[in-house]
Formats: sequence, C-alpha cells, structure tokens
Amino acid sequence: MAPLAPIPLEVAQTRLLALASVLPPEQVAAAEALGRYLAEPLLARRTQPPADLSAMDGYAVAGDGPWQVIGESRCGEAFGRAIGAGQAIRISTGAIMPEGGEAVLLQENATRDGDQLGLNGEGDPTPRHIRRKGFDFAEGDALLPAGTRIGPAQLALALSAGHGSLPVRRVPVLAVLDSGDELASDPEDCAPDQIPASNGAMLAALAASTMPCVIRRIGPVADTHEALADALAQAQGADILVTSGGASVGEHDLVRPALEAWGAQIDFWRAAIKPGKPLMVARRGDTLVLGLPGNPVSGFVTAQLFLLPLLRAMAGALEPLPRRVMAACASDLPPVGKRREFLRAHWDGEIVQPLDEQDSSALRSLASANALIERPEQSEEVKAGTYVPLILIQNGAIA
Repeated sequence: MAPLAPIPLEVAQTRLLALASVLPPEQVAAAEALGRYLAEPLLARRTQPPADLSAMDGYAVAGDGPWQVIGESRCGEAFGRAIGAGQAIRISTGAIMPEGGEAVLLQENATRDGDQLGLNGEGDPTPRHIRRKGFDFAEGDALLPAGTRIGPAQLALALSAGHGSLPVRRVPVLAVLDSGDELASDPEDCAPDQIPASNGAMLAALAASTMPCVIRRIGPVADTHEALADALAQAQGADILVTSGGASVGEHDLVRPALEAWGAQIDFWRAAIKPGKPLMVARRGDTLVLGLPGNPVSGFVTAQLFLLPLLRAMAGALEPLPRRVMAACASDLPPVGKRREFLRAHWDGEIVQPLDEQDSSALRSLASANALIERPEQSEEVKAGTYVPLILIQNGAIA
C-alpha cells in the first residue's frame, strides 16, 4: 500500500493543535509568572494613578499669579491641604496635586523670591502637566485577556494593578529524545563514522527560550527496538514527547514502530513542507508525540512550525502559531514545487537576504539566519524587490 500523500502545512498545524489540551491553571507569585500565559483575564484591583499627580517638577498653582508658596508636595509625602487662588506649592514629578491646584508651572518657567512666585516670561502654568486620577486604568478595568504572555511590561502592569500573584497555566513537561547509531553524546570524543548529537540540545534550547517548561533529555538512543522501548518508558507522564530522527522510511528508522509498540496512535505522518517532510504526530494517553526529522535544519524548521506552537497552545496562548512579517527580498527566488518551502535568510529590518546554503544539514547557515522566508507551494519565480512573508526566528543571530 502506497503511503498517504503529505498534508498541507495549515492542515497539519490544525490537526496537531486540535489534539492539544490546555494545561490546568495555578496561582504563582507575579515575578514567577514571567514567560507564562494568563489563565484568566487580568482585572485592576486599584486605580492608577490613585490621585491627580504632577507630571513635571515645578509648582502647583491656583488662580492667576503672582502666587504665594505655602508648602510642598513630594513623592510619598503629599501636601495634604487645599490651596486657594493666588497660592502655590512646590511639587515634584509624580507627587499628588493639592486640592484646588489648577495647573503646574514648570520649574524652568518660574521665578521665586522667598515665598513669592512669578513667571520668567517663558511659559504659563498649564493643566497639561497633570496626570489625572485613573487616566491609566481604574479599579475593575479589564487590563489583559486570558492567554496573554507575561513579559516585563505585563509584569509591571500586573503589579501596578495590585496583583502580587497571577493565575497562569501549569508549566509544560517536555521530553526530548534523539536517536541514531551515528550520534556521539560527547562532541569531543566522536569517531569518524559518528556525528556529535546536537538536535536534542537544540530542541530543548528552543523550548526553554520560548517559555518556562520542564525538560527531560533522553538519549542519544541506539537504533534498536529495545533501546527505544527503554527510552520511551522514560517519557512516561510528559505532556509532549518530541523525537529527533528515525521517523522516515529507512530500514533503520525505528521510531514509528517503537511508538506504535509503546501504545501511541499515529494521527498523521508527512507534511508538505521543505525542509521537514518526514514529520509525525501521534498520541499516547495525555502525551502528544512529535516525530521530527533528524537533519538539524529540518528539525529546527519543524520545531518552529509545530513544536513551539504546540507548547504555546498547551500553555494557553491566545495566538500559538508563528506570526509573519513582510519584507523586500534582496535577490531573485526560483519557482516552488508541491511543498511549502522555508528558506534560511538574514533580515536587516528592511531587506531580507536568502542565505546561499540551504542544505538541510548545514548548521553554519542556520546559525547565521534570523528569519525564514516562506514560499507557498506552486509559487512562481520572485524577482528581487518583491515583498515576501517572513517568520522571524530567535536563535542568537545578530539582527
């Protein structure tokens, strides 16, 4: 029986994400939520600012000048009384405006002689320099939807809104298994018929740089049914098992039969993408299995398109799939065949340059790329200057 035809990228991603179950919520200290996804909408527990504040250093004034300075308002120590027409107080940036204060006279526009305050001719007092109570948010406001990733700005917002802890999704448990008789675990002790094992470390690093997760490294594992069975037993209880290599159709590609013997049910095998055609998705109980190609570039690309979206989906992300940006291509690109192509490239913020070497084993080219040019299947030739879609990749390459 002939193997089924590879399925299109969007179909493969949809089928994979349909298998994903969102992980349960837990409450953690706000600082520990960095990189994780909100399990509930974030509502403000306080008003920010809590009162009218000065946006500049100077004087809070009431009425027309000249004014008499009767006190001071500093951050953390408000003046505490009202001022009337013809009165002013010294005020610092971020300090509470006094009741009756109508405007702020900037320090550089003021002249002062003892308690007497006047203008130096450079500018009048203005309410423009007052940050009104609640202009940022008010108690009860919805600030962030569920599924938002907590980054530095979101963390600051949550703390400012009165949250010392946050409801987030549980951290995913990821088992990373790489297999192959040719893999040497020690890169400094590698026989002529071996290659250093790098895919497992690469995939683990990709996951860890995307979000907090618990990672179990398994392997490298020999190409035998017994060794693979022992390795799969170590993946018991993981949310995701990602394998590298052994998922193709060669005589020694034993991952698929080993998974089936383990009790995993194959959902689909082979995606219409280049690099990365021998992709496998399976499930065993609550564990989702991603079988990625052994060639390092193929493994990297398929991880960007499948592993990272799966991690984000299970962690509750609103938008798990990679985003595209458009950029002008620096050179001509040839037509594309039946498979969606992803070309390693370097993007300088305006122009994207495809890299010369696109072989799926070439790590030097991958390490200098910061983007993947996406070429839809059956695309016609692209001329230099044409805008093409990019997936930006965070792999350490200088932008």
